[in-house]
Amino acid sequence: MSERQPLLRTEVTDIEAYSLPRPDIRDSPDNVLVNVQSDELQVSPEQHLIKTNYNPSVHRTLEHPTSNLDTLIHLLKGNIGTGILAMPDAFKNAGLYMGLFGTLIMGAICTHCMHMLVKCSHELSQRIQQHSLNFSDVGYWSFETGPIALKRYGQSAKKMITIFLFITQIGFCCVYFLFVALNVKEVIDHYFMKLDVRIYLMLLLMPMIPLNLVRNLKYLTPVSLFAAILTVTGLAISFFYMLQDLPSTDTVKPLASWSTLPLYFGTAIYAFEGIGVVLPLENNMKTPEDFGGLTGVLNTGMIIVACLYTSVGFFGYLKYGDGVKGSITLNLPQDEILSQLVRIAMALAIFLSYALQFYVPVNFVEPLVQRHFETTRTKELAATASRIALVTFTFILAACIPNLGPIISLVGAVSSSTLALIAPPILEIVTFWPVGFERYKWILWKDVVILIFGLCGFVFGTYASIAQILNPNVD
Repeated sequence: MSERQPLLRTEVTDIEAYSLPRPDIRDSPDNVLVNVQSDELQVSPEQHLIKTNYNPSVHRTLEHPTSNLDTLIHLLKGNIGTGILAMPDAFKNAGLYMGLFGTLIMGAICTHCMHMLVKCSHELSQRIQQHSLNFSDVGYWSFETGPIALKRYGQSAKKMITIFLFITQIGFCCVYFLFVALNVKEVIDHYFMKLDVRIYLMLLLMPMIPLNLVRNLKYLTPVSLFAAILTVTGLAISFFYMLQDLPSTDTVKPLASWSTLPLYFGTAIYAFEGIGVVLPLENNMKTPEDFGGLTGVLNTGMIIVACLYTSVGFFGYLKYGDGVKGSITLNLPQDEILSQLVRIAMALAIFLSYALQFYVPVNFVEPLVQRHFETTRTKELAATASRIALVTFTFILAACIPNLGPIISLVGAVSSSTLALIAPPILEIVTFWPVGFERYKWILWKDVVILIFGLCGFVFGTYASIAQILNPNVD
């Protein structure tokens, strides 16, 4: 998962700039995680709510638009990552049947929130007559064209969304660092000697730094493709082990303690948090009208994702019970060569994918650092130093909290819930407030319910995750 290089600090004031062809997202096999660039189109206040026949998709100029199948594949890649391997641990915190139905419901809510974001993007694009918007743009224009009292908060909304996108990606990088170290540790511990996981994190830092000095995604394309092959192979073999000699459903808890449900929420929302890919994918489609709808690309892809997550969580927890770990690969047999190869393959795949996840936050930081330097050479040195510092920062975070389960839950509760469950209902309410809601205002009440659900998950999930990090031996 990655994206074309975002121009995070670019200010565009010439309206003609919007007629330029947008980049082809298919240059990278794991592209388009989040698109955080934002160009502010100058539109007078009186034009905001004028109803026009402007169709954003008709005015899009794409050199290489993506087909429905391409978009579906990118959507699956954008949603399936390390979170799927943590779903059995999520089921442990929810119980077998609570996890089963809860994951399906969570998938439905997250998918609906993605539809809400696309709906807001279309409405705002018509208002300001711009062919496409990204997540941060939707945040800005929803407030700018919304209720008069909220106009002043447009820039704040834009910055908040960008910051949480940044936090999400940094969190993903920390999880990736720790995932690789733990899986390598399992193999080395079995065949050679037992060492602390922080030693493996330190050893990983050495090759991780030069890998992330690569600034062009073009050179990471073959690496990304190889990582995708390793991931699919590792998941298939993990399924093979999970389905062997399954015990009775009576051997596991049907419903876990209420105190651990917030941990389940954090892990599940971490796994489902792919909302950042939605607008870039829809914006680059050849037939964007096929993205939404009952049988559209979005629903099709998210149904596949929800079924995969539910299957891995259900059978993984049923197989290993309360002994399941933060990643299902850590539960595979240690005395079999095939299972050890799965650990190595998945560790290598995630290691190679780190650079793609890292591409988003580093392109947020680099312009902020380079603006303090004048010559080209000093700017290049500053960019290199910022990359090294950011990689080292994710290493330090992973080393401080070398517990995969709570880390995943914390990232999900803090940043993923904000982007996937809290931001969409707020944006929909603000966007459609000036034009009104449908009869009985059911859209408004629906958004309020989702917002309360997201806020509760944010608060209780964050509290439970931090409590488990501080007291790892306490259930």
